[in-house]
Amino acid sequence: MKDKTSSLTSFMKQRKMGLNDFIQKLSTNNYACKHPEVQSILNLTPPQDAELMNSNPSPPPSPSQQINLGPSSNPTAKPSDFDFLKVIGKGSFGKVLLARHRSDEQFYAVKVLQKKAILKKKEEKHIMSERNVLLKNVKHPFLVGLHYSFQTADKLYFVLDYINGGELFYHLQRERCFLEPRARFYAAEIASALGYLHSLNIVYRDLKPENILLDSQGHIILTDFGLCKENIEPNGTTSTFCGTPEYLAPEVLHKQPYDRTVDWWCLGAVLYEMLYGLPPFYSRNTAEMYDNILNKPLQLKPNISNAARHLLEGLLQKDRTKRLGFTDDFTEIKNHMFFSPINWDDLNAKKLTPPFNPNVTGPNDLRHFDPEFTDEPVPSSIGCSPDSALISASITDGAEAFLGFSYAPAVDSYL
Repeated sequence: MKDKTSSLTSFMKQRKMGLNDFIQKLSTNNYACKHPEVQSILNLTPPQDAELMNSNPSPPPSPSQQINLGPSSNPTAKPSDFDFLKVIGKGSFGKVLLARHRSDEQFYAVKVLQKKAILKKKEEKHIMSERNVLLKNVKHPFLVGLHYSFQTADKLYFVLDYINGGELFYHLQRERCFLEPRARFYAAEIASALGYLHSLNIVYRDLKPENILLDSQGHIILTDFGLCKENIEPNGTTSTFCGTPEYLAPEVLHKQPYDRTVDWWCLGAVLYEMLYGLPPFYSRNTAEMYDNILNKPLQLKPNISNAARHLLEGLLQKDRTKRLGFTDDFTEIKNHMFFSPINWDDLNAKKLTPPFNPNVTGPNDLRHFDPEFTDEPVPSSIGCSPDSALISASITDGAEAFLGFSYAPAVDSYL
């Protein structure tokens, strides 16, 4: 038990460090560097994940090259419309804040990104991809919704649904693992969201407990679409090396073309983690973990049902052509016997009672957010950009990077 606790604690610490730190450690470890898969990964062209960044990015644009993002589709939106109350999340390019709109007093999660940081790491395409996917999420109950976006001279703003039931990662951290009925409920709602994205020819690519939120009633909400790949037809593939270490599918590690079945591998990894407390193939040594993913047979302890065992074996199949979901995508998943207790129409209508209620008292109840975020002061610059900094119709250097970012929905598009 002591070893398991130590392993879990180490896992939590490594999660917060991010893969960039992992790779830098690997590059200074003679033993790890000799591992052929590690050598292969270290020799990659700059990866496209915020957690898989090139350690020598190009220099940032100078202040004299401030980027104009083009005319805004919502010219009346500006930072001073909001009271920014708390930091509730952080990423490579900015922060997510709880904000209250001053006119309608509605609460939102506002994702504020620094343009310089995005350009420095050449992530413009992923930011625009995230925005594009968000625009398509309005019709699904388990995907976070975008209300509108706007921009100033130095920042991008996503105005998103405010979800305050906490990350699945946070709840797993506190409870170690879930009972099977609870894991099944979450897995079903996640699978429904992934199936919807696949129906739009979008591959999610970064499913992990940190990107899975619970709403105030306890339903799943998927967030963070920065690694989504658009325009992947049912038989289409892509080859960008991206994701999060614990959840990388074997074909991604092999640098082979991969398809939408990477999402079903990740669903298997998350379900395994919900049932057992750690991801499959996990090791504190990243090189060993990669080797496990590629070569170690899946080992399942006997404390789960035969249906759960069969589903995990199908999802965590190393050969993607034999993986559950390869032939008929989401239909294969929802027809699996593990999900036989689930009425999918009722699930999508949110008629099924969630197995856990976060019991939040209102928008100001931040009990399920990590104090690491909420204890941080809100930067004054986030809400105080002068109105003169809002983008005008004139185009200056670099404007094409974010052209079309701003978005204001039709009145009924997210009702």
